[in-house]
Amino acid sequence: MVYHWNKEKAFGHRSIDPSDGNTTENINNTFNKTLQGDALCSLSEAMMQNLQSVMRHPGLPKSKSAAWVTEGMYAFCYRVMFEAGYLTLFGKDISETDTQRAFIQNNLDSFKQFDQVFPALVAGLPIHLFKTAHKARERMAESLKHKNLYARDQVSELIRLRMFLNDTLSTFDDMEKAKTHLAILWASQANTIPATFWSLFQMIRSPEAMKAALEEVNGALQRAGQEISPGGNAIYLDQEQLNDLPVLDSIIKEALRLSSASLNIRTAKEDFTLHLEDGSYNIRKDDIIALYPQLMHLDPEIYPDPLTFKYDRYLDESGKAKTTFYRNGNKLKYFYMPFGSGATICPGRLFAVQEIKQFLILMLSYFELELVESHAKCPPLDQSRAGLGILPPLNDIEFKYKLKH
Repeated sequence: MVYHWNKEKAFGHRSIDPSDGNTTENINNTFNKTLQGDALCSLSEAMMQNLQSVMRHPGLPKSKSAAWVTEGMYAFCYRVMFEAGYLTLFGKDISETDTQRAFIQNNLDSFKQFDQVFPALVAGLPIHLFKTAHKARERMAESLKHKNLYARDQVSELIRLRMFLNDTLSTFDDMEKAKTHLAILWASQANTIPATFWSLFQMIRSPEAMKAALEEVNGALQRAGQEISPGGNAIYLDQEQLNDLPVLDSIIKEALRLSSASLNIRTAKEDFTLHLEDGSYNIRKDDIIALYPQLMHLDPEIYPDPLTFKYDRYLDESGKAKTTFYRNGNKLKYFYMPFGSGATICPGRLFAVQEIKQFLILMLSYFELELVESHAKCPPLDQSRAGLGILPPLNDIEFKYKLKH
């Protein structure tokens, strides 16, 4: 998911804006080449493999074991999605598996320390005020230096292209190049992880959602000739099959509708009058306008009973994707904007939704899932991150899982 504001200061590299003369890339073209089409297929396939590798790690219960494992759901999502996502983007260490797992764990710890102060960095506070976070950022960047990435296997096309452009077009030193990759790591994880949590939590919490999702996943796997076996062959669904899962799409959309708090920031190119329901406003050229989609996401005229999770809110009567919503009798062009819109829409949105969908498919396929407290209340949103995207929960929720026989 995309990042804005004081991003260069937050990550510690100079501007990559072409007008500043230090660009490493044409950002939009790079993302378009590596996050759509065939490149997206390759990225999704790698993510599916890595998710299964993480979920089926020997540390999890064996297929013959009937024991339940109890864990914080947000901690579980954080651990699984971070490791699988890191391996998908930045490749695998050619050393032993245990060494790689320790490497990922160290990066996960550093990522949490850095991400914890990110709202303050976005607000303009210097990272040197936060010694632990500063050290964590530098440790992560060190591991993302090109000399280290070249030694890794199966590095994604996105990162390989950025490395090439860094090395051939930029004036950045080795550490600055690494910090442009750190920006991608943060952008790929910071919103996807809480989005994954909310999708899983809301699904498990709703018996109707769980039943509908499980039926859809089982049907898709059967049509694809895939056999579910925790200790056997990996599950694989191609792009077309992943796109044809309207129930999972609706669950994810509804979870994001309730948890997103992004800001869409625009700069006026000319003077104009902005007409709104409560009046008109004269906007001058170069004025900055911030749009807050959450106001629309929680509008009861668009979404009746807006604070309630309804897994089928984005399904029509035939069970297909619903794309028609109204306000005051007028059909809306924009009714769902957790990823922004227009030129600044999140370039990784397609991959983000796919990896959440893959995560849910595997959780439903491999595990029996229950909340420890069957009627657990929805945890409050962490409003300290308002404007940054998907808000994480203020407190974790315990759940239990065990491998299906």
